[in-house]
Amino acid sequence: MGSVVVTAPIEYLVTEDGQRTAVVMRWEDYQALKAMLPSDPGALAGLSESELQALAGGMLSPVHQDHLEDLLRRNQEADLSGDEQRELDRLLDQVDQMNMLKARALYTLERLDVA
Repeated sequence: MGSVVVTAPIEYLVTEDGQRTAVVMRWEDYQALKAMLPSDPGALAGLSESELQALAGGMLSPVHQDHLEDLLRRNQEADLSGDEQRELDRLLDQVDQMNMLKARALYTLERLDVA
């Protein structure tokens, strides 16, 4: 979980033979880790804050956006071939998936701020 920053040294509880058995950390660091547990299906665990911000602000490339707009315009005019209709459907599905990932990235960033 690269997005959690531990500000104090981590301490370990060890057995007599030197084997680590537990970790001692600041409560705030624990809360940040706990907020990112995979038990929250809406959160994107394992991404750094900068990665989450990049994902939240992501968009189609200008070339793909132009192509999508052209297909949408031509679709309104009923001027698409079968292949172009499938291409439009594929692009719209990609946009939907991207929007879901963006929403999850924003949600995860909000969870990090609360922790």
